Order: sequence, then C-alpha cells, then structure tokens
Amino acid sequence: MLSVSTKTGDKGNSSLADGTRLSKDHPVFEVIGTIDELNSHLGVVVASLKQVEHQQLEKQTDFLEQVQSELFTLGGEVARAGVKISPQFLDTLETTSGKLQKTMAKGWHHQFVLPGGHAIAAQLDIARSVCRRLERRIVSLSKKQQTDERVFQAINRLSDYLYVLRCFVNQTLGKKEKYFTRSRS
Repeated sequence: MLSVSTKTGDKGNSSLADGTRLSKDHPVFEVIGTIDELNSHLGVVVASLKQVEHQQLEKQTDFLEQVQSELFTLGGEVARAGVKISPQFLDTLETTSGKLQKTMAKGWHHQFVLPGGHAIAAQLDIARSVCRRLERRIVSLSKKQQTDERVFQAINRLSDYLYVLRCFVNQTLGKKEKYFTRSRS
C-alpha cells in the first residue's frame, strides 16, 4: 500500500498532474484548493439533504453528487491532467437550474434575500460564496496561464444553480425568506 505522505512537498512545492513543480502558493493551487473547499461544502449539503425525505430534494441530491464529480474533473483540468469540463455539463447545469426556477413561486427572485432559512439553504449560501471566490481565483490564474472559457462558464453557472437551489430548498421545506431591507437611519 502506498503512503499518503510522499514528503515531496516538505519544502513548499508541489506537482501538477503533468509533473510541473510549483510553489504551493501559486495561483493554480489556490484554484485547486478552492475547488476542494467547494466540493467539501457540497458534501455537507448532500449529507444534509439525504436526511430530509422529499422526492424533489432527492433529485437535487443526485445532481449535486454529479456536480461533485465534475468538480474533480475541473480540478484535473486546472492541474493539467488532460481532462476537460464537458459542454454537456454546462447544458445540464443550465437545464437543471431552469427547471427549478419554473417551480418557484412568482416573484421569487425580485429582491435580495438574507442568507439562511433552512440549515441546508444556509449551507448552500456558504457553498455559493466559495464558488464565487473560486471564480475570482480562476480569473487570477487566467492572467498567468491560458484557461478554457468553459471553466469560467461552469463556475458561473454553478454559482447561479446553487443560488436557485438554496431558494428552492427554502420554498420546498416551507421556510420563509427574509429579504434585505435598507435601514433608514
């Protein structure tokens, strides 16, 4: 059995899939680490959704597990492993988000909502925030190395889907949204 500890990174460097060694603070590792963080948050969401018995939410749980797998593909693409995000994934993200939006109550997206509601929706708020940070990290990386536009599209669509899903979770589980209101002081 191979050891998890290779000790090759003990001096602050690590390897990409193609063997290129870079400092661990290189923007590519910021992206890969943020992908990992997002995937971990989605793991918490999936585990939480599995504890709620609701047919519509079960479908989203299955889809989120697909998203988690695609995030590994995205990490592989960034790490130069010779894999690419598929156009089908982008289409599925858009289609899934669109279907959820059609089930939402009228006017559901006309105001800013405060993060929270159901605990699962709050977890999705965190995941969406991490997804937005990932998007910023990818922009920074793209200034140092060529980045396929599908990477940008996938993360942008994913953050949209996570927002729609958090609203859908609150609606499905009967949690009333709290809307942002400007204080008048």
